[in-house]
Amino acid sequence: MELQVVEQVATLGDWIAEGGVVVLSGAGLSTESGIPDYRGPSGSARRSTPMTYQTFTRDPIARRRYWARSHLGWRTIGAARPNDGHLAVAALQQQGTVAGIITQNVDGLHQAAGARDVVELHGNLARITCLACGELTPREIHGERLDAANPEFAGVALAFNADGDAELADESLDGFTVVDCLSCGGMLKPDVVYFGETVPPERVARSFELVETARTLLVLGSSLTVMSGRRFVLRAAKLGIRVAIVNRGVTRGEPYAGLFIDAPLGIVLPHLVALPAA
Repeated sequence: MELQVVEQVATLGDWIAEGGVVVLSGAGLSTESGIPDYRGPSGSARRSTPMTYQTFTRDPIARRRYWARSHLGWRTIGAARPNDGHLAVAALQQQGTVAGIITQNVDGLHQAAGARDVVELHGNLARITCLACGELTPREIHGERLDAANPEFAGVALAFNADGDAELADESLDGFTVVDCLSCGGMLKPDVVYFGETVPPERVARSFELVETARTLLVLGSSLTVMSGRRFVLRAAKLGIRVAIVNRGVTRGEPYAGLFIDAPLGIVLPHLVALPAA
């Protein structure tokens, strides 16, 4: 690491050693696991427009095409494994310095790394929910049903996004069959918050509770472009709580940060774990 980054990491290490750290993670934390982010260096948001809740629920053709793309994208998201950054966050939690974890990600990699009590603001792609009866189904079971309903589906992803929505050639999307809820026949949807959909209020309330009791809010891999995550930085700044950001590239939270480190998370975070405790 460059000397400036080394010094910044040492300062962040001092802050973390004091405890009371709440982590707010974004898509940039998972890029080293092979999952592209939205607006950072991998820039998947520049390639496609995310599915909205309104389009998904109102347009049968768009919904069918989404499920074809998502079914293929899940093969990559579901196979992703925690990287050194996820493992470091879990280790810091186990050491007792990280008191809470809030994530904007829907990949479940924090938990796969051993983290516990993670607030998943936007849900988790590993679950499927019925919009009619609310029943939850593991993604693996839903995937088996889609495979059985589409034995000749052979689409190849041209690219895929952090929300698991792959990009396919139009000819690969035609004729894909969508399956409905086995219990009630209702419409099925990944248990994630789409654009145009509201984050469940209990998740927001729990996240604010964590932030308001933190000594340091540590933002990892988020451009903080959307208010869903930035509101927690604004609240911390208003309350005089320290904000530290580790991210590759521009972030809208930098004006509120007492410390901003522009460096790979998979390098910075393991260094924090290795620093001696206070």
